[in-house]
Amino acid sequence: MIIKSLIVAGYESEAPGTILAYRAPPGGIAAFSAATVNLDAAWQVLYRTTDSFGNASATVTTILIPHNADYTKLLSYQVAEDAADPNCAPSYAFQKSAATDGALGLILPQAELLLIETALARGWVVTVPDHLGPKSTFLANNLSGHAVLDNVRAALASSKFTKISTDPTITLWGYSGGSLASGFAAELHASYAPELKIAGAALGGTVPLILPVINQTNKGAFTGLIPAGIMGLSNEYPSIAQLLQEYLLPAKKAEFNKAASKCLTGDIIEYLGQDVYSYVSDPGIFETPAALQVLNANNMGQHAPTIPLLVYKSINDEISNVTYTDDLVSYYCNAGTSVEYKKDYLSEHGTMAVLGAPDAIMWLEDRMRGVPVDSKCTTSSTFTSLLDPNTLVLLGEVLVNSLLDLLGAPVGPIMIG
Repeated sequence: MIIKSLIVAGYESEAPGTILAYRAPPGGIAAFSAATVNLDAAWQVLYRTTDSFGNASATVTTILIPHNADYTKLLSYQVAEDAADPNCAPSYAFQKSAATDGALGLILPQAELLLIETALARGWVVTVPDHLGPKSTFLANNLSGHAVLDNVRAALASSKFTKISTDPTITLWGYSGGSLASGFAAELHASYAPELKIAGAALGGTVPLILPVINQTNKGAFTGLIPAGIMGLSNEYPSIAQLLQEYLLPAKKAEFNKAASKCLTGDIIEYLGQDVYSYVSDPGIFETPAALQVLNANNMGQHAPTIPLLVYKSINDEISNVTYTDDLVSYYCNAGTSVEYKKDYLSEHGTMAVLGAPDAIMWLEDRMRGVPVDSKCTTSSTFTSLLDPNTLVLLGEVLVNSLLDLLGAPVGPIMIG
């Protein structure tokens, strides 16, 4: 992340999306922090945004420009940062030699760079915000929604040095924690940034409600999401910080607080299979009025988006039960949102990130080309997306992209003639 000293005095009075500073990433952009990605250009942009309480804040977006770019196509991609440590942000994770929380600490946001390259290969300019903000407020989803919309505003304002069109076709994409940021951006779009002409958003591995995730992931493979999320909320909400102060057992406090300095992979390893309620004096902590007020304010379904959506979900998702996404889609559709809802049987939360990506890319490609959406909502289920030839093609493309990165090949559409 661009250092805080670059924030100019008085930035609070600037309009949301205003660029405060920019630079080329000092470490360059690299796949898994090792193989340099051969882009035409990359920029880190510090911009003004808004926190959960309507106050001014600032965060960073990383703008990736492929060779032979189509500057009229802009994708905002939200990674699943899912951590309470600011050093896990993509502005740092995507840089060469980035290392936080051990050798595997940044591997998950770095892996998403391979999916981003499928968009870059189509010539799209991709902007990737640090949507958790400067304090890494994981699960403070209103803040993330603001950060996404303001990162688009900043990208449009960057035309002088990025060459991005001032009136591009704009789309959003995110999976899991990235779908929370993208989904809240879609929900807040009409009220917070109505001037942005967003053609659609692809949301994968959706997590509509927070409290059920706590109970569903506890004592399992993804228990680490719980301390990371609670610490992230405490970074934004004093009431949550106070709850932790009151309810954390003194003998367990240091162990729980490790989540403040770990990335997603580190959290998963640290808290694997543990009972999060063993850390607190009262297992009802997350159902206290103070906790429920914050959790409910950051659940999806606050507003129905006015832009079309693709929602894709594993029926066997072990982090957030598919029924909650069913309910969310029903709410959106009843309120008039156009939703294409796709479900997959032979998958789970992690594998669906890859298996659902081909549908997302094709759907986003249609939005970029101006193909009209069906105004009615549609729902479809498949046994496995692996039976779709397009899925195998994209999986091959991801593999080829990773090999080309090692060879230093230019990223972007091939131009002949």
